[in-house]
Amino acid sequence: MAAGWIVDERTFGHTIASRGFEIIAQALNRKSYKILSKIIKYGIKELSVDDYHMVTEGLQRGLLDRDRTTRLSAGYVACVCSKLVIASPNRNAVAELIKVHTNIPEEQVKTMLITIGLIGRNAGGDVLREVVFSLILQTGEQNPSLKSLHETTLLAETCQFLSVRPRDFLSVTLPWTSCRLYLPIATNKVLERSSTELEKTPASFFLSHSHDILSFVFRLQGPGETRKALTFIVNVVAPESTMVDIKSIVGSCLVPLLAELVMVLGDENEEQAASDALRKVARSDPAPLLKKHMLGIVCYTNDKLQDVRGKQPIICAVDVVTFLTTIAPQDLGAHVGATSASLLSSWNRLSPASREIAKRCLDYIVFEAEHISEGYLDEIADLNDLPELQDTNLELKRRRANRKPSTQLLIILERSNSDNHAVALRSLAELKTFMSSSYPDFTRGLASGDAFDPLVGKIQSALLHIVSRDGDNNEDLRLLAYECIGILGAVDPDRCEIDQHDSRMVVRSNFTDEAESVLFAMHLIKDVLVGAFRSTSDIKYQANLAYTIQELLRFCNFTPALVTSRNTTSVPVKVRNRWNNLPKHVLETITPLLEGRFISAPSRMPNTYREWLQLWTTHLITRASGDTARRIFGVFRTAIRYKDVEVAHHLLPHIVLNILLSGDEKDAEDIRTELLVVLEDQVDSGSSSSADKKVLSAQVVFMLLDHLSKYVRILRQDISSKKAESSKRSRTHHALAESEEQLVRVDSLLSSINHDLMAKAALQCKAYARSLMNFERQIVNLQEQGRSTSQRDLTPYYERLHEIYSYIDEPDGMEGISTLILSPSLEHQIRQHESTGRLQQSPDNLEFHIGLLHCLRNLGHYDTLRTHVRGVLVRNPSWESALASFQAESAWMIGAWDDLRRITEANEHISPSVMKARGRTRRFATALSRARTVLGSPISASGTKGYRRSYDAVLDLHAIHELEMIYRTVSRNSTEAKALRTALNARLDLTLPNFRVRESVLSMRRVAFSLRAGSNVSVSKEIGRTWLASAKIARTARQWQTAYSATLQAQQGGAPFYFMESAKLLKATGEPLRALQELENSMRLSGMGLGQQDTIDLTEEDNEEFKCLRAKAHILLARWMNESGRYDTGHLLKAFSTAANQGAKLESAHYHLGHFHDQWFKQLPSSDDERGIRMNLHTVKEYSKAMMHGSKYVYQAIPRILTLWLDGGENPKISTHAFYAKINGCVASAIDSIPVYKATFPQIVSRVGHSNTRVYTILSKLICKVIREYPHQALWLFASVVKSTKANRETRGRTILEALQNDPSNAETRLPNLITLIHAMTDELLRLCNHPIDDDRKTLSMRRDFPKLAALGRSPLLIPLQESLTVNLPPTSSTENSVHVPFPTSAPTFEEFSDEIEVMRSLARPRKITIRGSNGQTYMFLGKPKDDLRKDARLMDFNAIINKLLKANSESRKRQLHIRTYGVVTLNEECGFIQWVPNTIPIRPVLLKYYEARRIRCWSTELSDIFRKIKDAQDKDAAELFVTKVLPIFPPVFHEWFVETFPEPTAWLASRLSYGRTAAVMSMVGFILGLGDRHCENILLDTNTGDVVHVDFNCLFEKGKTLETPERVPFRLTQNMTDGLGVTGVEGVFRIACEITMQLLKNNKDSLMSVLDAFIHDPLVEWEDEKRKMDRDRRNAVKSSTDLRHLAKNALRPIERKLRGVYSPWNVKSRTSGGTGDEREISTGNLVQMLIQEAVDDANLAKMYPGWAAWH
Repeated sequence: MAAGWIVDERTFGHTIASRGFEIIAQALNRKSYKILSKIIKYGIKELSVDDYHMVTEGLQRGLLDRDRTTRLSAGYVACVCSKLVIASPNRNAVAELIKVHTNIPEEQVKTMLITIGLIGRNAGGDVLREVVFSLILQTGEQNPSLKSLHETTLLAETCQFLSVRPRDFLSVTLPWTSCRLYLPIATNKVLERSSTELEKTPASFFLSHSHDILSFVFRLQGPGETRKALTFIVNVVAPESTMVDIKSIVGSCLVPLLAELVMVLGDENEEQAASDALRKVARSDPAPLLKKHMLGIVCYTNDKLQDVRGKQPIICAVDVVTFLTTIAPQDLGAHVGATSASLLSSWNRLSPASREIAKRCLDYIVFEAEHISEGYLDEIADLNDLPELQDTNLELKRRRANRKPSTQLLIILERSNSDNHAVALRSLAELKTFMSSSYPDFTRGLASGDAFDPLVGKIQSALLHIVSRDGDNNEDLRLLAYECIGILGAVDPDRCEIDQHDSRMVVRSNFTDEAESVLFAMHLIKDVLVGAFRSTSDIKYQANLAYTIQELLRFCNFTPALVTSRNTTSVPVKVRNRWNNLPKHVLETITPLLEGRFISAPSRMPNTYREWLQLWTTHLITRASGDTARRIFGVFRTAIRYKDVEVAHHLLPHIVLNILLSGDEKDAEDIRTELLVVLEDQVDSGSSSSADKKVLSAQVVFMLLDHLSKYVRILRQDISSKKAESSKRSRTHHALAESEEQLVRVDSLLSSINHDLMAKAALQCKAYARSLMNFERQIVNLQEQGRSTSQRDLTPYYERLHEIYSYIDEPDGMEGISTLILSPSLEHQIRQHESTGRLQQSPDNLEFHIGLLHCLRNLGHYDTLRTHVRGVLVRNPSWESALASFQAESAWMIGAWDDLRRITEANEHISPSVMKARGRTRRFATALSRARTVLGSPISASGTKGYRRSYDAVLDLHAIHELEMIYRTVSRNSTEAKALRTALNARLDLTLPNFRVRESVLSMRRVAFSLRAGSNVSVSKEIGRTWLASAKIARTARQWQTAYSATLQAQQGGAPFYFMESAKLLKATGEPLRALQELENSMRLSGMGLGQQDTIDLTEEDNEEFKCLRAKAHILLARWMNESGRYDTGHLLKAFSTAANQGAKLESAHYHLGHFHDQWFKQLPSSDDERGIRMNLHTVKEYSKAMMHGSKYVYQAIPRILTLWLDGGENPKISTHAFYAKINGCVASAIDSIPVYKATFPQIVSRVGHSNTRVYTILSKLICKVIREYPHQALWLFASVVKSTKANRETRGRTILEALQNDPSNAETRLPNLITLIHAMTDELLRLCNHPIDDDRKTLSMRRDFPKLAALGRSPLLIPLQESLTVNLPPTSSTENSVHVPFPTSAPTFEEFSDEIEVMRSLARPRKITIRGSNGQTYMFLGKPKDDLRKDARLMDFNAIINKLLKANSESRKRQLHIRTYGVVTLNEECGFIQWVPNTIPIRPVLLKYYEARRIRCWSTELSDIFRKIKDAQDKDAAELFVTKVLPIFPPVFHEWFVETFPEPTAWLASRLSYGRTAAVMSMVGFILGLGDRHCENILLDTNTGDVVHVDFNCLFEKGKTLETPERVPFRLTQNMTDGLGVTGVEGVFRIACEITMQLLKNNKDSLMSVLDAFIHDPLVEWEDEKRKMDRDRRNAVKSSTDLRHLAKNALRPIERKLRGVYSPWNVKSRTSGGTGDEREISTGNLVQMLIQEAVDDANLAKMYPGWAAWH
């Protein structure tokens, strides 16, 4: 025992001693920490991070000490230390200290938390965030001390700390906490407390967040965990109910639940759990369930993203492959484009893992999805720029390998028009690559020649559509589109047609016709809503649009059965057809909405300037009249109350029209008041409205008025047709009365708006056509008042018209108005000179100075412009901002970089000129992007129809692209420099061919080249070449001084062959001899004189260019020598031969040599056959060579070759000559080497009866070759030969076709079948023409009366339209003609004949047939029996060539001068078919309608007596009777037709200009051809365009002057014809068009006479009749001495004289004994004036046959 005690005592002593030491150590530690804290607190002002780390190492031990007091002391020191560190930049070092270590005793955690709390009291920013984060984390740990706290206490303490209410805290954190409250491990007490705090029961609390809770529950991974949780939830939701089970709970929130699980799929950590959860929900494969609810999932996801992030794009790494593989293969195709574009557009923002997913998606689409058609694969954009997708790209290229560039381009353009932003963006990038890198030559080739390829218009239309898109997120699209516009270039709008489809619809029945109402609803879906739905990025707005579409689909009776039902009878055929007629992209969008469950939700009204339109439209919807209208418009309330007003803008006119037609009178008056208020606001100088709001609201008013006017026009047409039927049907009377009442209601509103107010308001907001229309109507009203209106009263209106014409860039109109103003104002003169480019004195007014500066800029006088601006700013410094753009442009163009930098830095105003200038002083790429954004903005503002208005902006983008091209190319090798030169030349040719446009382009090029010039000789030469181009265009524009200066600059720059331009300038200024001398001397100095050997080194880089220019110099020299008349024939022949040798591959060199031979041949005496045939041989040889190298002179060369060859063959003396055999050989060789489409086939066909056997052999070979290569066109032209009434022609025609049909080489082609068909078709058409018809028969039946013809209705034969049969020549002189396609590739063929054949009432009983073409269009032809249509056919050929000439000339092209042509099929010499011109009406019924409205009879006994007196009276007396007795009865009324037919101002102006110009062209052509019988039934008006269309050409070749009452006017220009031209009358538009046309005809007299040559060899029946008559009159004649060809030549001789300008008016001829008058060559201007005077001469009009109706 004692020993035990001793041991225990000893142990106890040790324990006491140990404990004592421990206590002492702890005391020392506490003392040490206390001292340390004081040292740090009072002795250290700053503690470095290293010192802090050293101290904290000791503190960490103290904080983990077993003694609580020691831990607290160490914590206090840590707190003091942290204060110093927090105040320093190294405060992040504290973060290491406050981390709570894991696996430490509970007591140590407590003191650690106390220390962290002490540190947090003095902390802020990042340290405080770490403190709070550490403390909050501990609330979720399994700490007994914290667990001992009551949950509510902990919640209360946390909320107090965060300064939020518990209820708010719970609401915000519910997405993370609610799911855990419903786990079995949760306590009901916590769930109840949380529910109480939120003022909900546990069941309602669950139902509010069921999808979040169930998403968490289904993702539980433990065995049976999900089942347990679901059971717990069922007990909570309905503890005592047996009706509620798991299935019903899941079904109540299925779509949100699926959407939540789909979103979780993107979380790499939760992917597997989410996949398992989807299977649990579906209880099997989730694919069918996902597909069924796809729309709901997408909408829910979009809403969720919108609620969280607004508009910010959120890219989730969702496993898209799962979606792609679960969608049915046949449904996948529709999503390929959008999916691929989205992935590719986001590629740079994707992580490596996401890129791998994207690659898998694309690989699946391209390699694995077998059911996807090639059409859908076309929607995948180019992948060239992504190396990771190389294999996929190679596979796509393999599939697309055989596609033509044109096909690829069409596919890209179709994709670029997508409403999907990603698809459009990617497609635009591909378009940029296509045009600039992949196919630049192809793209340039599209925009070349006199008429651009239609693809150019498609490109422009697509790009304009993109830049005009509304929306905040389209900046990247617009920028890329601007760049593409620059790459394509500023294409001449006169040479391409931009599609301007107007999708608007007018509801005629005011929603009383169910079918029309459904069509209107479909129109809203297709043309308005789908585009807005697909393009918006605003999810809320998209939901509103989805609701509207959903309701309209129901209105149209579109149900899910359309896409889900296999039983087609469950859907009415009419409904299914309507559905199937919707475009593919529309169906893709609306199909999911068939099962939509969208509801209407209130929207917030944005407080912007658009509020007026939205408020007014919303109000008017409530006032809509009729159940159908209310049902359609009512669903738009939410859609139009959002920020996008496009839908409201489209809907408003339909609502207004509905209210005006059938609404309350008060509502109609309110609409009128609203319109007047908006218009008055425009002209109110004190208006408080913003400029934007005023302009936009006025545009809405104008749009409304246009819609109402369009409705009035349609309603008037309906009333006219109903009046015609009213006599037949009694029911029509009620409908007619109702229509007339509706017309009065709408027309009363339109007429109640003051013209003066409308004109001024329209001018204020730049609606120039509307302003012009209303000012003109005021002038007409004043003129109708009679004598009370003086010239002084009208002058202010004329000045306004002059101003408007200047704004719309219509110089012809300005010229016409100027003739009406006797004393023009200074503003008028400034506008006139600015338009013409001439200078005027500088008045002391800013606007006048700007006009003067515009003149200087247009002239290219940048030095003068710069000097003038400097002088003006010295006197008026305040004008600097207004003149900044001129300052910048002039400094930029002359290279004054210091001035440029000062101007751009001093001016905040961003004008295009300043913007381009800033590119010099900024980083190049950034500057280009910024410049494109600013320069392109006017294009976006102008819209899809404003290409002409925004052409200057397009030109700026053109120049910016060239600046980039030059910048990137100029320092590279010479090969690229040559390619650059070629590209730049082509780009210049595609622009508008006027001086201002092209000089601005050339000036920019000079600046760009000068930036990199230095000592680079080749760059200096390029600058010289641009000066040479400037000299040429200035000379063409008659700007002599500018041209001279440019020529000097070109010489200084070393431009090759500058002396040619210098000589041309001398000749143009009236010094031809001096020009010739300078050219000869310059060529001699250069070693290129005649007989000299060239000494220039041809090994230099410009070898080919030098050869070409040298040849052109020799051609020019030879031509001028010939024109001078100073050289003998031998010298001239040597000059032309030298030119031909030098330019062996130039068309012009050979043509001019051949023309020289032909010219001298014509001067030979007729007896000199030997020399003549030699010259003919040379002519044929050289012309043939010319045609091998180009097409410029095809209409001069080919007809002349044929004439010389064929005429010679019929001359016995010539045809037996040895040289004629050589001509035969030359022609035979030419047939093999020249493309046969250049052959003038009508001329060839007319000679098919040629008497020379050898000639006929070659001729038949040529005919066979033409038919073999172009059977569709040639067979129709050859039909008149096969069915000829002349035996020789008929036999030869059949022989040729039989030979072709039996030729074995044609057996495998379509030719034999086409020949069989053309035989059958012409036989049946002849039978139809010659079919006898009873007088009372009005119709025939195609199927009953002509069954064989009806059977031929579906045929591969072309419908013989004029445009389908007309050859299109290559755009440029090129030897690569084999690739040229001379005829339209999409010309329509026969699809079906309509059964009804209408029989006309005229004497010959012509028959009208209707054909439906393969393109779906309807064409009508008139069969004319007993009528020789060869005259009409030749005239259409003649007019077609004139149209080509008009298209080739820049002045006529700019004015769109043309002749309306139509197809003519001559079946034989006695009958044929003429194409019926649709949408036309003769002038006579138009005028009669307006005279009847004024109760003026068109003929009376009084008129008959007057004209009986006129017939016997002298000219002077006849004129007086006509003016005083006839004209007062019939005031001019034709102007009313334009106002009524084209009520929309833009259409009114366009139609009147078109009327004036087509009337002018045909007046000149008719004069040349001697076209008579131009009464009001033979002149038609196109009711769509205003074009004048002439028909019935029987009275040709001056036949009218041989009638019983001779015609005395050259063309019809009566008072009403003049009235239709507007207030300017014949001045301006009409006169200038006449002068341009006449000059063009005179310049091309040889080409035109060659076309008429066919008349000589295929004489008309009437000439044959005349021959027989003359033969009968000859007595005692053994045989006829009358030569039929002589008659034809005599008929054509006056035409040739007129084309030379030889003419004398009727009144001069009548006073001369010989009747030929004082004939002399007259200048074009004087000739036009003489013709106009003759046409309007009162005596001439009075003496016209009364049936001609000269008073009309």
